[in-house]
Amino acid sequence: MIPNPWDAGSARVLAALGFSALATTSSGFAFTLGRLDGGATLDDVVAHTAELDRATELPVSVDLENGYESPAKAIARIAEAGAVGGSIEDYDPAGEIYELHHAVERVTAAAEAARKLGFPFMLTARAENHIRGNPDLEDTIARLDAFAAAGADVLYAPGLRSAEEIRAVCQAVSKPVNVLAVPGLSLAEIVAAGAQRVSVGGSLAWIAVRALADAATAIRDRGDFSALAARVPLGEWFAD
Repeated sequence: MIPNPWDAGSARVLAALGFSALATTSSGFAFTLGRLDGGATLDDVVAHTAELDRATELPVSVDLENGYESPAKAIARIAEAGAVGGSIEDYDPAGEIYELHHAVERVTAAAEAARKLGFPFMLTARAENHIRGNPDLEDTIARLDAFAAAGADVLYAPGLRSAEEIRAVCQAVSKPVNVLAVPGLSLAEIVAAGAQRVSVGGSLAWIAVRALADAATAIRDRGDFSALAARVPLGEWFAD
């Protein structure tokens, strides 16, 4: 399990709860800036990486979206900020999936940059088909195979919804697969289907935001302050 904090405080909570590694969430982080997913710049992400690296002693992998203008530069910059892993996806912010050859070129550039760092760096390559309106499992597998050949250490296709889809991907590719958790499958079921790493994306951030919105709505509409009884053991979680 590699959960996804959205700021330094959530990173410290997850570390205190016993997780052994963290991965950033582009959507959750963009929310902290008051923006939608895709709204953070590379400079923003680098600063966020440094903040999370300072917050805990856990290894951090960074969601680099498409790698911005230069995947190689993006890898080098987050590594300098403290990351020991990062992901590159094949979705163009302009609104379309990259042609395979171009996506492979970008993963190759990221892999070459990672190998030059002088310390182990885990590169994840993402095939975005299933969350971008093209749930073509054969094409997803072909892309992941090509990304593995280009030097990716971990493969990731967010949006797989069933154990059968997860199993089909895991059995078809040669590298470890990260799976995005879904409410209908347990960790045991995802692992049994072949996944070797499970992340949650922005979901923990949205759980927190939902609780905020529900409590605020109750206050606005009914004058109901009962949600304010919530308490959290910050002294325990943030103990040095």
